[in-house]
Amino acid sequence: MVDQSLKDRFEEAVDYVNQYTKPIPADILLKLYAYFKIANKNFDNPGSKTPLINAFKANALIQAQNIGREEAMNNYIDLVEKEIKY
Repeated sequence: MVDQSLKDRFEEAVDYVNQYTKPIPADILLKLYAYFKIANKNFDNPGSKTPLINAFKANALIQAQNIGREEAMNNYIDLVEKEIKY
């Protein structure tokens, strides 16, 4: 079970990204996507109508496939703090 403090920090980071209005580089977005999906135990296939975008998303998930839920949350938080909030 995931610690409530970690869940709260993760949700704050997700909210921050969702409200962020400046462009975020594609490589950062793909990492955030993969960490978010793993953190939420959502292993559905990418749902874009563009096959190329689906391929990039699937690749990001494959690269992050060996991390656990808590690590995904921590990685998401760290990425937001280092790459977006700076």
